[in-house]
Amino acid sequence: LAAASIAGADMLLAIGGAQAIAAMAFGVLVPACDVIAGPGNRYVTAAKKLLAGEVGIDMLAGPSELTILADESADAAIVAADLLAQAEHDDDAVPILVTTSESLASRVEQELESQLATLPTAATARSALANGAIVFASSASEAAEVCNRIAPEHLELIVRDESSVLPLLRHYGAIFVGQPSAEVFGDYGVGPNHTLPTGGTARFTGGLSVFSFLRVRTCMKLDDSASLASVIGDSAQLGRIEGLEGHARAAERRLQR
Repeated sequence: LAAASIAGADMLLAIGGAQAIAAMAFGVLVPACDVIAGPGNRYVTAAKKLLAGEVGIDMLAGPSELTILADESADAAIVAADLLAQAEHDDDAVPILVTTSESLASRVEQELESQLATLPTAATARSALANGAIVFASSASEAAEVCNRIAPEHLELIVRDESSVLPLLRHYGAIFVGQPSAEVFGDYGVGPNHTLPTGGTARFTGGLSVFSFLRVRTCMKLDDSASLASVIGDSAQLGRIEGLEGHARAAERRLQR
């Protein structure tokens, strides 16, 4: 509410679910809108997908994801804790570890079992862990390529030489660099946007931002000048090449004024 006030919102609607998406798109009992943005459950996502084109949408957000790229320098207990923090979101969450260290992979597996034993949300977390994996890579560059193919919503980088690996990572919604930079801090307070692309869509889109509510528009104004003649000639020639005589004539009318 504070953020809405600061942003200058003049209306708040206490509605939710797929039915709210339809109501806002068609103006049923609430004002119709032009853009519907933000995450929701699978029914909200399905509603947004069905109505994309009727209104603008930001993205189709799926289950939450975390991929951790870590080497032997990482603390296995921290890696496991971060994977479990993601896994407890819901049964469909996707926690993945990509590592160049077989030793770390083994220690993380042990830590996962140890920490699950006392985690109140263990049932959900265990279900989500089944969606994930521990992937062993033979080199840092191979590990980075695996992460790029996953294109995760959240990506943690916990390696000794961050500066050499970071430039290799291209596709992610948000990246958390270094062991102190827990993904949880992105959830709860350090500031980065947390409505992020999932399901590999970070390959071609980014998170929700002010740009989700802006449009690129163009404007052209040509003056009567010598340069106009060349534009007319080029346009008419291209129109005739494409078999569009009307285009050519519309251009050449400017010469007949």
